[in-house]
Amino acid sequence: MTITACTLDCPDACSLVAESGVDGLRLRGNPDHPFTRGFACPKLDVHRRRQISPHRLRSPRLKVDGRWQDISWDEAMGLCAEKIALYRDEPRSILHVRGSGNRGVIKALSNLFFRRLGASGLHGSLCDEAGIAACTEDFGCLRTNDISDILNTSALVNWGRDLARGSVHTAALVRALRKKGVPVLTIAPGEDTAKGFTDHFVRVRPGTDRFLAAAVLREVLRRQGIAPEVGAACRDLAGFEELLAGCGPELLEWCGATPADVALLADHYAGPMPVATLLGWGLQRYCFGGQNVRFINALAMLSGQVGRSGGGTYYGLSSMANFELPWKTETAYGRTLLMPDLARELRRADPPVRMAWIECINPANQFPEAAEVARALAGLDFVVVADAFMTDTAEVADLILPVALMLEQEDVVGSFLHEYVQLSAKAVEPPQGVRTDHRILSDLGARLSPPVTLPGPEEALRQALGSSTLNGSLEELRSRGYVRSTHGPVAFEGLRFGHADGLYRLPPRLDPPMTTMDDGYPLQLLTLINRRFVHSQILPEDQTGEPVVSVHPRTLEGLGIEPGAGWLVTALGRLAVLFAADESMHPDCAVYRRGPWGKLGGGVNRIIGFVETDMGGVGAYYEQRCRLERRGQ
Repeated sequence: MTITACTLDCPDACSLVAESGVDGLRLRGNPDHPFTRGFACPKLDVHRRRQISPHRLRSPRLKVDGRWQDISWDEAMGLCAEKIALYRDEPRSILHVRGSGNRGVIKALSNLFFRRLGASGLHGSLCDEAGIAACTEDFGCLRTNDISDILNTSALVNWGRDLARGSVHTAALVRALRKKGVPVLTIAPGEDTAKGFTDHFVRVRPGTDRFLAAAVLREVLRRQGIAPEVGAACRDLAGFEELLAGCGPELLEWCGATPADVALLADHYAGPMPVATLLGWGLQRYCFGGQNVRFINALAMLSGQVGRSGGGTYYGLSSMANFELPWKTETAYGRTLLMPDLARELRRADPPVRMAWIECINPANQFPEAAEVARALAGLDFVVVADAFMTDTAEVADLILPVALMLEQEDVVGSFLHEYVQLSAKAVEPPQGVRTDHRILSDLGARLSPPVTLPGPEEALRQALGSSTLNGSLEELRSRGYVRSTHGPVAFEGLRFGHADGLYRLPPRLDPPMTTMDDGYPLQLLTLINRRFVHSQILPEDQTGEPVVSVHPRTLEGLGIEPGAGWLVTALGRLAVLFAADESMHPDCAVYRRGPWGKLGGGVNRIIGFVETDMGGVGAYYEQRCRLERRGQ
């Protein structure tokens, strides 16, 4: 039995018990862990199957005249060293593309390798940076109450978090709240996210959460004003009050909520008891995603819900915040390109990018305008993809390096939900012919002149655990499996915030909705989380059918379309799909569960254009407009 932890891109970062049995590796939640509490999500079974899949790569592959050939590791490393030496005089011509498909202190050292080279990197995000930037601007740092403190609330307002498909432990906390009679209110475009997890559902138009938050805040302030201590903790409160005073009934027209919805929410926020606010990441994947988060934060702040047990807003934490990583401030990329606009960035880069090294991400599937991204990468002189499978991105590579997966290497991982740091112990040997990212880059660095060196795994882990917010050694972590940070259970107690002046920042503006021209695309396309899979980490045998697009039955009827085979169409192209009628969907939306590969009939991001969020450099995926067509049109 091995105590280990999940390093996938999931907030729970579960502590796991791994055991070898007659059916191979068995995984279950660690019953002794204070947060995991003995259960984990079904995505772990998918990972277990990925480890032993016959589709898994077990040898480096080189593309020669359009065909793949297996080569030795020595040949592969020699070729990589040769290419880097060729481009090293202008290191910015080498691009490092790293995602969060596999997390950890040691795995993050690839960033250090390419920073030391002076290579180009990326900034911005496909996921959560708009909300991170918003929270950092508001609070001065990225902190929340301990997630377990949510059990001390008198009411929970879930602003868009999909509890049916996301964090299983947050879902368990919400079930526990409802079991003891605590009301849960859910705000979202689609009611499917709320089934089994809510007492009251408020439907809003996609991307308009800021208007509902502003309307509720106006009502809260009308009822009770602002407590003196809260007002004193805010910078430019008068300017924000003037901004709110200029708003009116258009707020509800824009978001689609009702006066009764506003009154219900104000009943809780304006009451004397603590109210916790849970924010989903989807609401910040719009053009004004940062504003959405900032106005929800402002509602919690000015109603007196910040800095108290049972209150607070829960957007997320930095999973690396509790580690000592001096290289992050001591080194830098030669330049950075905007991640969600990669195809255009590659075309306009000066000096031009000649070589790319891609790991822990699938750009030709996950990035906006994914087909253009694939073409741009294919146009480079040399592309290396470190992956375990022949993904959409691997197909456009020149060289593929088969890498070890989670549980096949030791690492230490944090969470962007809770305050525990855990050991991800090696529970099983990787297949023969497969190497860890650290070994690959250490070998490569030794072949370069001058060499590029990385700290060894042991050294890196010990240094990371020397953080001022951790009181635990590597030996303790290896023995127990986890240690909690020293952060207290309540963030911003005493209403002291992370800015230099200690004051909270309120949003300076509230932009109206984007003007949407129909142009034959009447619906908003939402590419939402998939319950079974983490992003595009899906086995080929799990992608045998056409992707499903869920649509409200009234919408289908109004379009004269029956459930079944059809086309999902945007200005960028079309995708063969199956339409499913679902009354829980917003009537103005079409919902696609993201992840399936383009080469296997999925790849919805090929028909999603790039729009940048107002903060954080995130791709505003959910601004994409679409239409539905019957197959044969």
